[in-house]
Amino acid sequence: MTVTPHRNVLFGLGLETGVHQVSEMLGHSRLADDAGLDIVSLSDHPYFAERIDAYAALGFVLGATSDITVAPIMTNLPSRPAPMLARTVTGLSAVSGGRFVLGLGAGGLEEEIAALGVPHLSPAARVRALEEAIMVVRALSGGGDPVTLEGEFYQVTGLTPAAAPTPPIWVGALGRKTLAVTGRRADGWIPGHLADWRSTLVAESRPIIDEAAASAGRDPADIATVYNVSGRLARDPLPQTRDDEGRWIGGGVAQWAEELTFAVLEGGADAFIYLLPPGDVIDDTTLNLWAHEVVPAVREAIARR
Repeated sequence: MTVTPHRNVLFGLGLETGVHQVSEMLGHSRLADDAGLDIVSLSDHPYFAERIDAYAALGFVLGATSDITVAPIMTNLPSRPAPMLARTVTGLSAVSGGRFVLGLGAGGLEEEIAALGVPHLSPAARVRALEEAIMVVRALSGGGDPVTLEGEFYQVTGLTPAAAPTPPIWVGALGRKTLAVTGRRADGWIPGHLADWRSTLVAESRPIIDEAAASAGRDPADIATVYNVSGRLARDPLPQTRDDEGRWIGGGVAQWAEELTFAVLEGGADAFIYLLPPGDVIDDTTLNLWAHEVVPAVREAIARR
């Protein structure tokens, strides 16, 4: 079944996050901005001393760029209480002219999170906390009357919402309950485990989001599907683009362009963010192939349909 794109498809780049990679992070954010990419992202792992705090770094990235949007993917919600998170994201959105997307997850790496002194929550409670956090962020943005909320996890009393609008909220979700939260509350869904457009995970998960959205009176089409993508990127075609389990492992420029165009036109994909494994640095050749060859080819193919 062919799916007609209902919004501009976004293309982005995942930035380096190591404390020894600051110059690469800022340099590549500028290159992505100059190349006309739409978004750059940073992972958020505040328990790792060898990584830069995502929210501190994002402010610098916004200051180093002029047009590109930034996103923490994904915000480590258990370590960032929702009312303060709301103030942070609306502040970043205000100073950047709206160049911010809020990526959220229920929280993984439980032992590392516990090392920060964060109270333990069961998996089910983390999902409820995620949904409540989205409600808090939305309530504390966009102006309006003071907010009082006595939730299960978050409480605010007479707190005036920030004037800045709520940024788009993308949720990284795997389990059925988190997928349902995504359908009820989020603006975008990021499939976990680098699942791609041909995966069983996506085929089985997206209907759960759509059903939850419809049950909440929302249009499922308003919830974007956002893919983190990884794999080798070469100029010439490669003999194999998928492994024995069917997972995308990369290819040449034309192979990437064909696959991503298929993902948009046949699978309804709305965004792609090219990632490297933690600790790696994207080389100039790969960055240029992505930004100046793959992305324009996909944009052109989409525009012809």
